[in-house]
Amino acid sequence: MSALDAGAATSVRRSSTGRFIKRNPMLVLGILLLAIILMSAIFAPWLVGDPSAMMPNRRLLPAGLGYPLGTDPLGRDVFARTIYGARVSLTVGICVATISVLIGLALGLIAGYLRRADAPLMRIMDALMSIPAIMLAIALVALTQASVVTVIAAIAIPEIPRVVRLVRAVVFSVREQPFVQAAIAGGAKTPRVIIRHIMPSTLAPLIVQASYICASAILIEAALSFLGAGTPPSVPTWGNMIASNRLYLAKAPWTIFGPGLELALTVLAINLIGDGLRDHLDPRLSRRM
Repeated sequence: MSALDAGAATSVRRSSTGRFIKRNPMLVLGILLLAIILMSAIFAPWLVGDPSAMMPNRRLLPAGLGYPLGTDPLGRDVFARTIYGARVSLTVGICVATISVLIGLALGLIAGYLRRADAPLMRIMDALMSIPAIMLAIALVALTQASVVTVIAAIAIPEIPRVVRLVRAVVFSVREQPFVQAAIAGGAKTPRVIIRHIMPSTLAPLIVQASYICASAILIEAALSFLGAGTPPSVPTWGNMIASNRLYLAKAPWTIFGPGLELALTVLAINLIGDGLRDHLDPRLSRRM
């Protein structure tokens, strides 16, 4: 490729990137914000100190040069604990979204395409939807012990039926389309029809739904940790940080401000990504924009 062709290709890519940013500013903002939070969580050991290190002589210090968000009642660095708390919250959100989407996609395709399986599967999904995630988590913690795995399972189980219903509705509208009927008439077997002809139509709404599930899971995990039904107290999370420092709100508000702000920014970023993906992937909204 000549230098002229390479320059033209680079110019086209820059123009396409500029148009994408102009058409999806909220999506780009959400991606950038979430990328910053994600990178800070991944590289936390190199960015901050030990989040569990206690310094009794430095209790409840306000924000300063050595401590950007001050210290808590045990002399621990609030900024370090907030950064490490992102690891747990993002892990829970991503795992819950992945598990619920994968299981919900499989069950939704079966319920939507195989008429005989629809009624029994949907009755089971209705029963699961009636279980509040917080109550299920408290029950699981009582039966086992507090851990990240328990929290993920407790949040993912009630989210699966919502994904199943979404996929099932899409399958209902797609399975009668001419291209699906043509594949069936051509002798295509059921697995091939479902995977090759029907499942691609469910991916766009599933991507958007996964972003909302991730944001919801992060909020529920924070609520569970606040109630003491989430991860062990030794693991720094935004919820148990707010819970343990709530008595010092009037005297040392910075102990709650850090985790509360990062929780809000993380959920905001994921919701911006979800809204931006919905607008970008919906052809009707794209044409209108």
